[in-house]
Amino acid sequence: MERAAQRPQLSVVVTTYNSADTLARCLSSTRFADEILVLDSFSSDTTVSIAHAHGARVVQAEFLGYGPQKAKAVALAEHSWVLLLDADEWLPEATARAIAHWLQAPNANGVRLPRIERMFWRYPHPWAKANTFLRLFQREHMQMSASAIHAAPEVRGRVRTLPCVFVHEGEVDIATKVAKINHYSSGMADEYAGRRFLHLRLLLDPPWIFFKSYLLRRQCLSGWAGLIHSVSLAYYAFLRYAKAIEKRKQRVEWD
Repeated sequence: MERAAQRPQLSVVVTTYNSADTLARCLSSTRFADEILVLDSFSSDTTVSIAHAHGARVVQAEFLGYGPQKAKAVALAEHSWVLLLDADEWLPEATARAIAHWLQAPNANGVRLPRIERMFWRYPHPWAKANTFLRLFQREHMQMSASAIHAAPEVRGRVRTLPCVFVHEGEVDIATKVAKINHYSSGMADEYAGRRFLHLRLLLDPPWIFFKSYLLRRQCLSGWAGLIHSVSLAYYAFLRYAKAIEKRKQRVEWD
């Protein structure tokens, strides 16, 4: 795609660790950018060579945690406007064109984009409702949230949503999904242990999250994959609170 002549320059920022399976598609989809920066945590596969092959500037650094690592990557970018992607995310061609066009006359400090989540063997039904994520922003208006696992950019100023999707390849099978849920929920235990009404949340949040995903977000249209996906979200909520309760009780017994 041709670069827009008058738009502000854009840095695409990606953090990686052993991301060889998905990185090529991610970087290929962002070739319209003026800079591609890859912050790698000393991968042992071909991640770095793939990044170099796609013209990326590669910096290597020890992993600092999800939020601090992304913040470090954004700080290393050359340009004010940053598009932050994970290595298993990519832009359809229409979305790349829409971002380049919007940047010719930006009217906000940040942009949210709907994300299409791969669900095991398929993508969601077109009528399923996608979550939106803030991924395009002016870095001088951005800070990372404090979440230990789900750290995300937050923008001071105006944020708008563009109706053009990006794609998250996500978990290609159920075993990978369950392993990630177990890992992430353990990482959230300390953060959740300080919350009030943990036992009530343990009872109420999982069914609410299933209802919201399966019916309100219409994953019921996505067949068995939509059902399994919605149950897995509820299971993740259950484990977050269960492990937080366990963490709190362990502290009491130790004291």
